[in-house]
Amino acid sequence: MEEQYIKLIFGLKLKQIRTDKKLSLFGLSKLTGLSKSYLNEIEKGKKYPKTDKIATLSEALDVPYDNLVSLKLDKNLAPVGDILQSKILKEIPLELFGIKESTLIDIVANAPAKVNAFISTIIEIAQHYNFTRESFYLASVRSFQEANNNYFDDIEQHVLNFAKSYQIDLNKPIATKDLEDILIEEFGYTINETELEKHDELDNLRSVYIPKSKTLLLAKHIDNAQRAFIYAKELAYNYLDYTERLYTFSWIKFDNFDQVLNNFYASYFAGALLIPRQTLTNQLEALFSDSTFNSSQFQTAINSYNASPESFYQRLTNILPKDFNLQNLFFLRFTHKKGSEKFHLKKELHLTHHHSPRANEVNEHYCRRWVSLKTLNTITDSNDDHIFDIQISNYPETTNKYLVVSSATKDPFKKDHYRSISIGLLVNKQLERKIAFLNDPKLQEQEVGVTCERCTISNCAQRVSEPIVINRKTKDKTTESVVEELSKKFS
Repeated sequence: MEEQYIKLIFGLKLKQIRTDKKLSLFGLSKLTGLSKSYLNEIEKGKKYPKTDKIATLSEALDVPYDNLVSLKLDKNLAPVGDILQSKILKEIPLELFGIKESTLIDIVANAPAKVNAFISTIIEIAQHYNFTRESFYLASVRSFQEANNNYFDDIEQHVLNFAKSYQIDLNKPIATKDLEDILIEEFGYTINETELEKHDELDNLRSVYIPKSKTLLLAKHIDNAQRAFIYAKELAYNYLDYTERLYTFSWIKFDNFDQVLNNFYASYFAGALLIPRQTLTNQLEALFSDSTFNSSQFQTAINSYNASPESFYQRLTNILPKDFNLQNLFFLRFTHKKGSEKFHLKKELHLTHHHSPRANEVNEHYCRRWVSLKTLNTITDSNDDHIFDIQISNYPETTNKYLVVSSATKDPFKKDHYRSISIGLLVNKQLERKIAFLNDPKLQEQEVGVTCERCTISNCAQRVSEPIVINRKTKDKTTESVVEELSKKFS
């Protein structure tokens, strides 16, 4: 057990006993002969007293010596002890967020009761929403992305250095075979495309990496763009020298936070390599300068890279905040099964602040007017591989408008399953300055809600559930109004 943890537990117990006996630090100093500053450092977990001083404290406070040195905390402090004793403070690189571990320890030492109440509340919320350790790690990475506007200059520079080192022309689409050759010749990889097909249980995986033999097992049915992304991620792990990493794509387990963070970095590297910053910026500048939206030009941009539409939209979340100063945006990925009424929000990112829509944890029905769901509904009834649409979504409740572009594609791993990728840009003065086609009369503007249960739009043909939350609030206001009238009448 770490020395710091032992110091902190002793300090927490001493402070609790002292305050329970309504003693000040000054009073305890008078009783024991120990200086007030020394006792203060003990309670903050900075010092651990020697045996004779513990005995002095035990006698002065009338507490058995063994109880004082025991690492067992009473029920009021137990949750604090659990989180301090767990590895969570070690697993999460707090320095990414500008936080020192010592700062957290000081907070715990100075206000253990309040910290305990806070931790208990978080645990209760997490249990209510089935918030797992994995969810916590992924949320931490998402917060890290948002704090940096999802742009990481060091990774961008690594991509440029990699391209120069391996003579890759970033002005042209990168061939999958070129990436495969580097993996094999430079990093000693063996590519196996037959093994995964033998295991039905692994039909949801695109790749598995076996580090001992440097063997990369690939699913046979992945397309060229997916293969290129997998190769680019593997190159990132090797070129950036990440030893803590995930070995399956998509991931099925991870052991620590570094693996999750490095997986994000490797994915960012792959996206930046396959969709170079300068090329994409030039395409967007040309698209944004036109007074009318050119749908074919946008789709040509998507198809000009050896990358999936999802990778393209993800890359937009890097480039738009950095090169166009468009920092109010959201990214969404929905999944949908043909014939089902359910739409699942599987991935989201919100820059600057949390925008609507967000993942719904209470089983309400997402607004069917969203372009994200429209493209999904369209592709399920067509034979197309890719459906694209754009609209301005107006949220009357918040007065916010978003320019939203969305692409829907088939899920290559599940029959009759589809996914849509969308990016929404907050309509404000900055967007109006950057995008000339924003006033294009051909752009459809649609009033939208968040969920049917919380939507005030009347006579909505797409509604699939009554606005029960709104109705309940209206009833509560009516009740409150009547109570106020009665209060005035009989006062």
